[in-house]
Amino acid sequence: MKAEIHPDYHNVVFHDTSCDFKFITRSTMTSKNTIKWTDGKEYPLIKIEVSSQSHPHYTGKQMILDTAGRVEKFKQKYGM
Repeated sequence: MKAEIHPDYHNVVFHDTSCDFKFITRSTMTSKNTIKWTDGKEYPLIKIEVSSQSHPHYTGKQMILDTAGRVEKFKQKYGM
């Protein structure tokens, strides 16, 4: 690799705010927020809304949408 053309690749903690799940991985993302990890070191903290712990595909918990109700609301709203 050529020197000085690649972004800084370092350890980062990602926090899934929907289920309070945290994991550490390597990334080029940065943040002003930091967190002290279990090893005693401080790492940048990136807050995310969905991870493998909260995504329906990985958890097996599907949300059921009321599509019939949505169609009726649309018809009432636009007078069809």
